[in-house]
Amino acid sequence: MQKEREQPISDTVIKRLPIYLRYLTYLERMGVRTVSSYQMGKELGQNPAQIRKDLAYFGEFGRKGIGYEVGYLIKKIRQILHLDQLIPVALVGAGHLGTALARYNAFQQDNMRIVAIFDHSPLKAGRDVDGLKVQPMKELKSTIQEKDIRVGIITVPDYAAQEVADQLIEAGVEAIMNFAPIIIHTPPNIRVHHADLTTELHSLAYYLRQPEYMVN
Repeated sequence: MQKEREQPISDTVIKRLPIYLRYLTYLERMGVRTVSSYQMGKELGQNPAQIRKDLAYFGEFGRKGIGYEVGYLIKKIRQILHLDQLIPVALVGAGHLGTALARYNAFQQDNMRIVAIFDHSPLKAGRDVDGLKVQPMKELKSTIQEKDIRVGIITVPDYAAQEVADQLIEAGVEAIMNFAPIIIHTPPNIRVHHADLTTELHSLAYYLRQPEYMVN
């Protein structure tokens, strides 16, 4: 059970939980039954004290001298992240990226399932993508409400992203993952995460070793 707390948990802590979950799931597949915060920190490159602090926000999951029971902690983190229930997702943009995401089987494993795909192009309407038919945008609102979809993924070109976001919000979506290379603007009650692959690559390029630009 989660602890009573006066202040909300920071975004940084929430973003670390999936990292812990992924590592713990790997351990479970390997047949590992218990793990210490020290081992988690060593494998994940994080401070063990920070890991203990992150988990302590939500309850006392470890036992002194034993550590964490892998299966139990997986269950608890999935509950914290609401991954113990089906979360239907709508994807808008049936291009190469959207199609790849729709076929990404991790969504099935984590109960975040893309249950509807939309595209503005009449040439793509009716196309099969991993068992789902691409639907025209005119069906977006009715489908989202019918399937109680609360999460949307945007994989359209930048010039169309804001309009798509507005349509998703009007239809009832509460959270959006935006892959379009543009910042979309939403009401304060709508949670948006931007996944700009180009920006990430550009920033990664900075860390390439270029002797002529290195400062001694």
